[in-house]
Amino acid sequence: MTQKTDIDATSNKFLRGKYAIAGIGETGYVRGSGRTTKALGTEAVRKAMQDAGLKPGDVDGMLSYSFNDSTFTPNIAGELGIRPNFYMDVYGGGSSIEALIGIAMGVIEAGMCNTVAIFRAMNGYSQVRIGGTGDRSAVRPLNGGSLFSRGYGLMSAGQMFCQSFMRHMYDYGTTPEQVASVKAIHSEHASNNPKAYYQKRVSVDDVLSSRMIVKPLHLLDCCVETDNGTALIVTRTDRARDCKHRPAIIQSVVGRCCKPRPDMHYQSGPISTVAGHYAKDILWPNAGVGPEDIDVTGSYDAFTFTSMMQLEDYGFCKKGEGGAYVSDGTIRLGGKRPNNTSGGHLCEGYTHGINMVIENVRQLRGDVDDSCPMGSGGKRVHSFDYSEGGCRQVRDVELTANLGWGTPGLGSAMVMARN
Repeated sequence: MTQKTDIDATSNKFLRGKYAIAGIGETGYVRGSGRTTKALGTEAVRKAMQDAGLKPGDVDGMLSYSFNDSTFTPNIAGELGIRPNFYMDVYGGGSSIEALIGIAMGVIEAGMCNTVAIFRAMNGYSQVRIGGTGDRSAVRPLNGGSLFSRGYGLMSAGQMFCQSFMRHMYDYGTTPEQVASVKAIHSEHASNNPKAYYQKRVSVDDVLSSRMIVKPLHLLDCCVETDNGTALIVTRTDRARDCKHRPAIIQSVVGRCCKPRPDMHYQSGPISTVAGHYAKDILWPNAGVGPEDIDVTGSYDAFTFTSMMQLEDYGFCKKGEGGAYVSDGTIRLGGKRPNNTSGGHLCEGYTHGINMVIENVRQLRGDVDDSCPMGSGGKRVHSFDYSEGGCRQVRDVELTANLGWGTPGLGSAMVMARN
């Protein structure tokens, strides 16, 4: 029996525009929070409810995702006075947030609840770091899937992904200089973000002269590790329009789309192609738009290469031209299609994807929290001067795309529109 792999997009179009993000919340992006993930998550969800103008009784669904550490949803709900009609805690890191937004839409559509808070709480620097260090580091047993990774020395994300990065360089002539532009440009954006952990601008030469971690990744090709809590509120668009701020309208979601071998991505070729190659065939037809229509992207930047490869495989440029796309000014503020205008995971903070969704919600509202002065009406007066310490609001944003990354073989995505 032949497996059917094509998605009938026509069956999903009726959800286009029916759901929205009504509220967003976040703690600071710090190292050494001195707080529990329960405290971080509670603050983030409370801020998201306040941002939407909602009371605890208005939220009846909760979702969370965690990798290594977090606090379960019922503990956060109890602190806030929320009584869930539906909740679920998902094990996962990158690519989780877009998938959970899709789940929130589904459970509301099924009549299981009306308004869903989604959060991520992590002490990703001080407690449990991705590389296995931190206060709660421990020797983990070699079993399950780790038999096919750690048993061969693939201990960290960089070690597991570098085969795809190196192969892309081999297949298409992509250079480290081109991809280092991602870090340099995201650092420009972060310099206009008062809450970014790294606000200093760096150059391509700074990236290339930083120490090698695992070829071809230099230290500055890698994301920052932080402690933080982040949250957002999903509900029907008609409900969201009654909330405090202009909602970001969800046009399309792809949740955890996989390559043929998501477990061992390096055993299914071409390894220089990532899951976005498959996800795009769901994302764009369901949204009713194409990559050429998008004004701002939020492409997961655990490493400089992850942003580049996703932008390429989702169709923002031709296959093999990703290096040129990220280095020719297109993704810079003031360019044709800015990417990660907050500085992303490379500079703002590491949240497994949710902070880039929060940033794109702000872009669609037109109220990015940069250094521009506040006007008399309580809204920022954006200068659109992108020099250091200035503005990061993009003019006339109508459509954004978030591209989530789990591994080269696993990805999620979402398109949002201005209300």
